[in-house]
Parts: sequence; structure tokens; C-alpha cells
Amino acid sequence: MLDIKFIRENPEAIKKAAQQKRVGLNVDELLQADKNLLELKRKNQALNEEKNANAKKMKGASAEEREAIIKRGREIGQEIDALKDQTEAAEKALQALMYLVPMIPDPTSPVGPDESGNVPVKTWGVKPEFKFQPKDHVEILQARGWAEFERIAAVAGSRSYSLKAEMVILENTLLRYGLEKLAAKGFTLISVPAMAREAAFVGTGHFPTGKDQVYYLPDDDIYLAGTAEVPLNALHSGEILSEDQLPILYGGVSPCFRREAGSAGRDVRGLIRVHQFNKVEQYILCKNDPTESSKLHKLLLETSEEILQDFELHYQVVEVCTGDMGAGKFKMFDIETWVPSEKLYRETHSCSNLHDWQARRTNLRYRDKEGTVKYVHTLNNTAIATPRILVPFLEQHQTEDGKIRIPQKLRQWIGGKELL
Repeated sequence: MLDIKFIRENPEAIKKAAQQKRVGLNVDELLQADKNLLELKRKNQALNEEKNANAKKMKGASAEEREAIIKRGREIGQEIDALKDQTEAAEKALQALMYLVPMIPDPTSPVGPDESGNVPVKTWGVKPEFKFQPKDHVEILQARGWAEFERIAAVAGSRSYSLKAEMVILENTLLRYGLEKLAAKGFTLISVPAMAREAAFVGTGHFPTGKDQVYYLPDDDIYLAGTAEVPLNALHSGEILSEDQLPILYGGVSPCFRREAGSAGRDVRGLIRVHQFNKVEQYILCKNDPTESSKLHKLLLETSEEILQDFELHYQVVEVCTGDMGAGKFKMFDIETWVPSEKLYRETHSCSNLHDWQARRTNLRYRDKEGTVKYVHTLNNTAIATPRILVPFLEQHQTEDGKIRIPQKLRQWIGGKELL
């Protein structure tokens, strides 16, 4: 969401952003809704001024004049009551459109229609070469008895998974490593619930669009979040922080849930596109300063890269284009990790700078050193998500005899083992 004053003054910039980001927003309709609301508010103000002026006439008025004054007072009250319902309806209409307003993307971001327009900007490591026919992650897991797929699907439905034996240790080791990395960089570690109220999803921009991707518990009127970003973004809602408290760096850990609606038959093998997973999320609130948030955006990306480098995984960084970055993003990078069996890179991290777009929706503010209240900038990036990261991890580190090589920096976390 953007400032309505900015939208009034820059309608063409908003139209361009909506077109570049493929957002279904009619800017002219929004501006008309804004005018309608302003007109209703002007009428309401005029009626209240007349009401006050009319009441003052009572002093010193004759009995006959008092009757006319009282009659007019009732008429004004009825007109104000009628305007109240109209104004509330107009406010809701404008708010619904305001929630669709996109952040204007960084002018340096690539312009493109979808992921095909994303631009690789960095590669780390080399693609692993095997002197044997490598297995995919499902074959590796099943050969070692490290997972249940068919049995657990009978219990929990399709796109469920169950890890077993050493794989449970490995999954939790990767998550723990991500937490330790963030703690060492000054992030405050915080566990958050997977459940959140609708307002929290509106605040991040997952709602009103995107509801089809979220599990809803109607008896409790609550939703299951697909990222710790949702509760973390709402954690300080309505507060006015001081500039001295910023930046706030959170390392959020939580179970996550996504319906993955619309992906039936596509990318659903094994541990890909599962409904429930675990994630350590980087989340930052900082002062309203593009230079500051750009610096912290770089920190988020570098931190995730360090984790992948410690895991000795070959990956690439892509700059996400306007048509793929989502409505609220100012600038965005993805990290894609190499999956040998598919001979392609799969997205494992999404690193976003949203400026004050989320903060305006969630009412996240701070008072600067001059005493001015401003909206913060928010940023987020994956630190580690499992089991997603296990797909490239198992495939890149497999050996000919079906074992998994453990990278040097992880061995102390897994009993000193070099191989699983």
C-alpha cells in the first residue's frame, strides 16, 4: 500500500507499476473512489458545521424560532446519519482498491512478464560431476529407508512426507545451523506460531489475493501461515518504535503450511511442493531510508549465500524481474540451488526489500530523532527451509555407494560423521 497523496500526484507511475507487475488494479477507479470519499467527507463536515451553527441560534430565539431551529436540527441529524452509511461503504470500496496498489519497483530491476525475465547475476561453486548414474532425491531416500511417502500419504494425504532415522537428524541439523548463523550475525532468534489472524496476512500482502494458497480453520477464524514473515510483520503493529531501536533483526523459526493450489501434477515429486515444512526466516524492520534498507537487503542475501556455501552447494543468484516479484516488492533476488537429477536450478531462497509498502498496511512506525513519526522499511529472506533444501543437498552430495557426504562445516553438528 502507498500513500494516497502520492497516488493522487503520480497516477501514471502507479499505472506503470501495475502493468509491469501484472496487478489487476484500475487506477482511475481508485482515484474516483478517492474523490467520492472526499466529497462525502466534505458534505459531512458542512452538515456538522451547519448543525453547530443551528444550535447556537437557540440562544435568545423566540418560541416560534426555536421550533424551526429544532426541526432543522432533526433534519441535519438525519442527513448526517444517512451520510454515515454512505461514507463507510465508500471507505471500504477505497480500502479494497488501496490493498491492490503495488510498490513502484526499483528502476534498476529488470522488466519482464514472469520468471523467464529473471536475470542471473552470480554463480557460486561448480555443478557436481558424477562418474556414476546419479539418483534423484526420492531414490536416495527410499534406498536407505530414510523416508515414507506412500504410507504417510494414506495418513495425511498427497504431498505429505515423513523423514526417518538419520534424515531426521540431518533436517534438524540444517535448521539449527541456520539459527546459529543468524544468532552469530546479531539476529534475535524468535519462535512464532504457525497460526495468524486475517489482519496479519493483509499486512504482509498475502491477502486479499493469495487466499487460495492458505489453510483456513473456520471454527477458530484463523489461518495457517506459510512463513514466519506473517506473524513477525504483525508483531509490532500499532506501536511507535524509537529510531534507536532500529534496525530490528529477527530470525524467526516456525512450522509452515501452504496449500500449493493450482500446482497439481507439476513439481510435486517427493519433497518438492509439500504442504507442511519448516523454515528459519530472516526478517528486518529498519528506518525509512533507502540507503539503509539497501544495505540490509545485501546483508540478508549474503547471509543465505554463506549458509549455502557452508553446505558446499552449487547455486546461482538471480535478480527477479517486475512481473515475477509480486506487488509489494521494491527489489528482489532469488537464490536457486542446482538439482542434478533435473539438470536445473530450483528456488530455495527469496530475498525481498519492500520499503514501507508492508509497514503502511500493518501500521509499523517509529519516531525519528527529529520527532517525526514515519513508517519503517521491512525486508525478508529465507535462511533455510526444509525439506526443500534436502533435494539439492542429497543429490549434490551423493556417493556411488548411495551414501551422503557431509560438508566439513556440518560434521561437528552431526556427530563428526563424514558420510551418512
